[in-house]
Amino acid sequence: MRLLLIVLLLCAAPAPALETLPLRERAALHDRIVRDRLDTLLPGLMREAGIDMWILVAREYNEDPVLATMLDSTSFHARRRTILLIHDPGPGKPLERLTISRYGLGGLFAPAWVPEEEPDQWKRLAELVGQRNPRRIGINTDPGSALADGLTHAEHGALVAALGPELAGRLVPAAWLATAWLETRTPAEIATYGAVVRLAHGLIREGLSGAVIAPGVTTARDLQWWYRTRMAELAVEPWFHPSVAIFRAGARSELAGDTVILPGDLVWTDVGIRYLGLATDTQTLAYVLKPGETAAPAGLAAGLAGANRVQDALTASMRAGMSGNAILLEARARALAEGLRPSIYSHPVGAHGHGAGAAIGFWDNQEPTPMGAHRLRAGTLWAIELSHTAAVPEWGGQEIPFRTEVNAVFDGRAVRYIDGRQTELILIPSR
Repeated sequence: MRLLLIVLLLCAAPAPALETLPLRERAALHDRIVRDRLDTLLPGLMREAGIDMWILVAREYNEDPVLATMLDSTSFHARRRTILLIHDPGPGKPLERLTISRYGLGGLFAPAWVPEEEPDQWKRLAELVGQRNPRRIGINTDPGSALADGLTHAEHGALVAALGPELAGRLVPAAWLATAWLETRTPAEIATYGAVVRLAHGLIREGLSGAVIAPGVTTARDLQWWYRTRMAELAVEPWFHPSVAIFRAGARSELAGDTVILPGDLVWTDVGIRYLGLATDTQTLAYVLKPGETAAPAGLAAGLAGANRVQDALTASMRAGMSGNAILLEARARALAEGLRPSIYSHPVGAHGHGAGAAIGFWDNQEPTPMGAHRLRAGTLWAIELSHTAAVPEWGGQEIPFRTEVNAVFDGRAVRYIDGRQTELILIPSR
């Protein structure tokens, strides 16, 4: 509760536009949140998974995606070899968190190896495992998800050899546990995410304004690099290069690159940042007014409204325990019944932009997939990403995909947009 109050003080009150926390304050918040996750979230997940010991191993420059989310703010990566051992001694007792590594981890894991006393890191790990005698030892191996498959082939072989046949026989894939850890957010993180999404929205709107776009001069590529430059000024990380496309009356396909933005264009952006340990993923539509115009053509506004109705169909179909595949099929049926032309490709977000959890369709595949078999959990963050294709009467019936993406939280009962959703086109003056 104390951590949640701190987060609310730091993040909930409206901050001046495009301000970010100083690095030292970010680091302190990061460490509080990671400790809270390890203390309050992880015990229940391990017991739900039926795993009483979790071993995570990574070498420098070859990270395990899960291990990376457990490091303190001054430990950017695994160093040499980092081994984490998490042991559940039983109900009513806290998890034991150890690091069998040369370097400490900011007090989040207790050091359990002195190389000067036992030079063999693997032997020391085997001693600790044997002393605790776990029933099921989880390791991060999963052919279906890169995020839960962080144990490399070489490190797996070394681990099996060190444990010996009897203990190695207790190794089990921790795919469910790894995925649940990565996808589930604590109340403090959900509160923090509000500040992250508001920052992303402010950044996007600043780019889609007359202060940045000079119609007839600015190109799609100029806008992409403006976003990258602005992110660097704010000391936030892009987790992909921003995308910008132009839809123009009479153009046979979307335009990009060195195409100059002109009055009458529909501009689409896809921007994702990582800030305070969490990623955003947002797609936004803007219209460049022609001289004398005060609003976008009605057909463009109607296209965005149709995309909003697809969003409604999707969020109404999201219920705890449903698989991503089942949600996809139900949402598409709802949208099609309303006469819409949907394409749904929504995904979790969190520490990663394309996060672990229940994939709900893909832009190039609207059928059930293995990645859609995971079931929806409460306390998860989402990129509600989709499109609706519609003909624009003012453009001679030209068909346009109205692509939208907005961040939301699923609390187990309903989906709530973190900072609202786009229901009106952003208008850019022609100057």
